[in-house]
Amino acid sequence: MIQGFNPAAATAAYLAQLPPELHAKAKAYTQGGHWLLLWGAVVAVIVALIILRSGVLVRVRNGVERGKPRPWLAVAAVIAVSSLAELVLGLPWDAYSSWWREKSYGLTSQPFAGWLSEHLLGAVISIVLLVILASLVYALIRRAPRTWWLWATGVVTLGFFAFNVLQPILIEPLFNTYTPAPPGAMRDTVVAMAKQAGVPSDKILIYNGSKQSNRYSANVAGAFGTARVAMSDVMFKKDADLAEVRAVVGHEMGHYVLGHWGWLTFALGVVTLIGLFLVDRLFGLVLRLTGAKGVSGLADPAGYPVVGILLAVLGLLGTPIVNSVIRITEAQADHFSLVNFNEPDGLARALVKTIEYRYDSPGRLEEVIFYDHPAVARRIRAAMDWKAAHPKPTPSAS
Repeated sequence: MIQGFNPAAATAAYLAQLPPELHAKAKAYTQGGHWLLLWGAVVAVIVALIILRSGVLVRVRNGVERGKPRPWLAVAAVIAVSSLAELVLGLPWDAYSSWWREKSYGLTSQPFAGWLSEHLLGAVISIVLLVILASLVYALIRRAPRTWWLWATGVVTLGFFAFNVLQPILIEPLFNTYTPAPPGAMRDTVVAMAKQAGVPSDKILIYNGSKQSNRYSANVAGAFGTARVAMSDVMFKKDADLAEVRAVVGHEMGHYVLGHWGWLTFALGVVTLIGLFLVDRLFGLVLRLTGAKGVSGLADPAGYPVVGILLAVLGLLGTPIVNSVIRITEAQADHFSLVNFNEPDGLARALVKTIEYRYDSPGRLEEVIFYDHPAVARRIRAAMDWKAAHPKPTPSAS
């Protein structure tokens, strides 16, 4: 125990490094983001209603089948047309929420053209994956109309697992350049940490995250042989010292070593099971409420926007559950970093740099509902409590 060290005072001192106006700006940005969740769901519902009531999907289905059932082709065509319509109708909202708002708060320097090109590329990838996944799910609905939601949960969970494995090698390189950390003290430090934690040292990468965002961040992605830890170059543009690098990389190694991808995949499976069960039970009611014509039932892909409406609403209602699951893993990763690399001040300094996009001191209920990471003030306090209980040994005089 460090004599005379006060964790509460140390936490307050770290938070006080930023001026009050920056804390106020962070609060406005964060709490405005809470409203984005609601308005995003509203936009999704309105877009789905427009597509559904237009009858375009019924015409696409009829045009594909022409009196002869072609369920696989009908599903693929309807999902593709619906997704393209959603992309076009939702573009103004996406541009506001994902680019203009970030730009106005100084959290991105990316030109609109750059954002739009990446947004469209991401949309194309999403549409292709969605067509494949939806084709399988609709096949299950046709074959097992009573229990499809149970089997579809397995398909969705396996799809998420496959995406997580392939994302670092097939998807992320389309948007950013990933390179090994350059030779020097930082690389030597990271390699030593990797050996200590049992993480392959060639899986520690730096990517040009400043291309999209000015946020100070790092992440872990992949599973098995594709898993890697990546640090945004923003970390180094904001003068991260070695203690910060050790703390942040140690946190990401925690996700890797603790196998959080497996836990999150399981949690996603549970949430998917509940969501698809409710879709099965509520589809008919919502279809009647929309007043849409020409949709025969859940197995009819022309009713896909009804599924979208249900998932938008259920996703909004399930936000606290999903955020709480992720928040638990983030707290565990912090603890892993502290236990294995003992850089509480490095972690605190790194966390202070994230306050510009994540208000540090929300109320407990606000944190539970809206935060997918523990509040910065709580994380710094946990680091200071650790520091008080686990002082670093003082080097002996030679």
